Amino acid sequence: MATLNRPGTEDGHVCGIDAAMEVIGGKWKVLILWALHEQPRRRFGELRRVVPGITEKVLASHLREMEADGIVDRVAYDEVPPRVEYGLTKDGIRLSDALEPLAAWGRERRRPT
Repeated sequence: MATLNRPGTEDGHVCGIDAAMEVIGGKWKVLILWALHEQPRRRFGELRRVVPGITEKVLASHLREMEADGIVDRVAYDEVPPRVEYGLTKDGIRLSDALEPLAAWGRERRRPT
């Protein structure tokens, strides 16, 4: 998913956070990333079940975008019936690890005071 170049920036990003948000921005991508971090290989139907509320169309679109961004790996097996599994690439694992402090912050905020 390409970002339109902003004036005065060579690659269209203001900072590293801006570049990261381009990859994980939106309602569903972080949840897909979490689901793939929790279990290294998941099929499409499994992902749909563990990310409640996501439509098939949006899940398929986000998986394609995340694959194009190099954070999700898609493996198609030559079987009948066809089987496809999704997992995190090395960059996807690094991104998931980088988001762990944010997840910890969110868990702490959810606790009643």
